[in-house]
Amino acid sequence: MPTESQRPASDSRPDSSDPSAQARKTSSAAPERPKDDEGAGGDAGAEGRENPPKRPGKKPLIILIAVVLVIVLVALVWWFLTRNQESTDDAYTEGDAVSMATQVGGYVQDLQVRDNAFVHKGDLLLRIDPRDYVTRRDTARAQEGLAAAQYEQAKVQLALAQTQYPAQLEQARAQEMQAQAALKRAQQSYQRQRRVDARATTQESIDAADAQLRDARAAVQSAQAQVRIASQSPLQIDQARTVVEQRARQLDQARAQTAQAELDLSRTELRAPSDGWVTRRNVQLGSFVQPGSALFTLVTPQRWIVANFKESQLGRMNPGDKVDIAIDAYPDLELSGHVESIQQGSGSRFSAFPAENATGNFVKIVQRVPVKIVIDSGLDPGQALPLGLSVVPTVVVK
Repeated sequence: MPTESQRPASDSRPDSSDPSAQARKTSSAAPERPKDDEGAGGDAGAEGRENPPKRPGKKPLIILIAVVLVIVLVALVWWFLTRNQESTDDAYTEGDAVSMATQVGGYVQDLQVRDNAFVHKGDLLLRIDPRDYVTRRDTARAQEGLAAAQYEQAKVQLALAQTQYPAQLEQARAQEMQAQAALKRAQQSYQRQRRVDARATTQESIDAADAQLRDARAAVQSAQAQVRIASQSPLQIDQARTVVEQRARQLDQARAQTAQAELDLSRTELRAPSDGWVTRRNVQLGSFVQPGSALFTLVTPQRWIVANFKESQLGRMNPGDKVDIAIDAYPDLELSGHVESIQQGSGSRFSAFPAENATGNFVKIVQRVPVKIVIDSGLDPGQALPLGLSVVPTVVVK
């Protein structure tokens, strides 16, 4: 649409000599300027043709190349610094956790520990009512005394047998010899009476000689029997020696029972086997405890790290390698240690149900192998480091 400025001069040219007409032209042209869109567009297009858009310079490309170079440089530096390091976040603190239990049963008479309290080796933890065990000890001691008396008596009997039985054998043999001599005299007297003329002797003398002969023979038989009895003295001595051995075994048994009774009495007191912290206490004063029942756990101060490294990380790892240890619970705590040992088997191999890969459905899974790491420095001996804390060890391999 032509504007007023583009109209023919014959239609709109005012008289230059008329000031009022020129003022009206100016006032009438001013409100119509916002409608002149096409003219503005045309002017812009013309200006665009006269001033074409500038091409992007080389500055953005240089910035991009610089950023890439910085990233590559940082990656190279990081690789250079960590090329001899193996790290894992599958690691935890470990230590000795001793389950404390009594070896005798009874009612808890005295309880000396609290939860998470630190105790020293030999400290009394609890005491079971000892009265029943004191009675058993006294009974065992009495039985031991009786067995000791019987043993001493058996030894005396053996000594008597070793002295008396040989003397009885000698006495029996002497009596046998006397009986043999008396028999010989009786035989001679009887023979004389039989050879004497009947008119020079009497029947009474003959009967007396015959009676003496029979008595002498009986005496010989009795003496021989005594000799046979006395000849059994070695067996009797052996029997007395057997009694002594039997009494000795009974005495040993009584002593063992006394020792067991005293041991049971001493076991009524449960003491700490080492320094440590008492945890998981599940016994109260007055509770009845059974032998072997777990009462609490004693955690010793010794700590180490069990880190489960991937099998691909073990190629250059060896016992003795230095380790830097970071603990999630204590970010400011810097520990150092060394690799003590590498388990000869993956964790899954020693699990309750090892994986069976012969079924035909094999899927390769990266195995993890437990590595024991010992803490060398950085840990305050008085600081309690709970078990099972998450740890990030970094092993410097060679």
